[in-house]
Amino acid sequence: MELKPLTIHNARLMGGELGSISVDQGRISAINSDAAQVPTAQGADIIDAQGQWLAPGIIDLGVFATDKPAFHFGGITRAALMPDSGMLDSAGLVERAAKGGKPDLWVHPIAAATKNLAGREMAEIGLMKAAGARAVATGRDRIADSGVMRRLLSYAASLGLTTITHAEDEGITAGSVATDGEMATRLGLSSAPSIAEAIAVSRDLLLVEQTGAPLHFRQVTTARALDMIRTAKAQGLPVTCGITPAHLFLSETAIGGFRSFARLSPPLRSEDDRAACLAAIADGTIDILSSGHDPRGPEDKRLPFAEALPGMAGAESLLALGLQLVRDGHINAVRLFDLLAANPAKLLGVDAGHLSIGAEADLILINEGTPWKMDAKKMAAYAGNTPFDGMPVQGRATMIFKGGKRIR
Repeated sequence: MELKPLTIHNARLMGGELGSISVDQGRISAINSDAAQVPTAQGADIIDAQGQWLAPGIIDLGVFATDKPAFHFGGITRAALMPDSGMLDSAGLVERAAKGGKPDLWVHPIAAATKNLAGREMAEIGLMKAAGARAVATGRDRIADSGVMRRLLSYAASLGLTTITHAEDEGITAGSVATDGEMATRLGLSSAPSIAEAIAVSRDLLLVEQTGAPLHFRQVTTARALDMIRTAKAQGLPVTCGITPAHLFLSETAIGGFRSFARLSPPLRSEDDRAACLAAIADGTIDILSSGHDPRGPEDKRLPFAEALPGMAGAESLLALGLQLVRDGHINAVRLFDLLAANPAKLLGVDAGHLSIGAEADLILINEGTPWKMDAKKMAAYAGNTPFDGMPVQGRATMIFKGGKRIR
């Protein structure tokens, strides 16, 4: 079936000036960055955005489930699926995962770095790349064996793939459920010092320096680790890092009352670390803002805090909380969509995440002022374990286009 042309006019491009955009055969064919309308092809669908924002669809890097209702609610057009979901350590499983979102969602599988994610023997990364894997990851944990990690970095780089790693030293965090501090002490929870993150980051930066291989730290949440990455970038090392909104808006106080929805991995940090994360999002140290979408049912979350599994349903709140960063003055709208779309696209090697002629027409219209309240009981995700339950927010996607075709 041939795609109809599409024209969207009267839109604020990337939250800026009014403009219009045309789409033909699934790709952006014309952009006008002033109020004048672009030429409209005969028979095109025409949409008046009425001043709403027009932005590239969100590319959510590192989700743990293909949860289309949640992604569509949140304006996510592409999801990079972590290997923990279905244990993506073979070509057949990667190929099947890549088909999991069709026809209305791009799913980009991330290959397991080692067999069964056990951290010992490298998986068949080359075959998984041929089957559709866009990156390689260590999963929910890091690879403890430095020799294995070094070989992984070198081999993935030779295939043109970025390695994505978890940044916590398991020898320090074993058995812990919170960060050392007043709140963990008051609640009597097993905890670990935040230097577990810096220790893991330090080792891997040395391996990057030695191999020259690209490495992405999926979540970095402490001032000490962010300082190391900032220095490594200044030295020209090919490192990037990400974060979820939870570590930007919440600190360890959110686990008060043993709120299991706030049990995350890595755990929530001190207020000083939270402030350091906001500074790092503002100065460019942090490259990617992702949801960490990991929906957990009541059998995993409605438990005593220490027994509950870590994770949150983050896809539906990602855009609204990103817009809050803009309203709070930490970043501007262009920077927000670098974090949500352009930078994840670069890491994955896909031609999307930006508004430019010839790019894939994965687009979202956003009413940035729409007020709503997060409600764990009413979320589109198949489990509503959000640490932001009850929080009022503003902004949501009103239309979503995949390859120029409207899907919501």
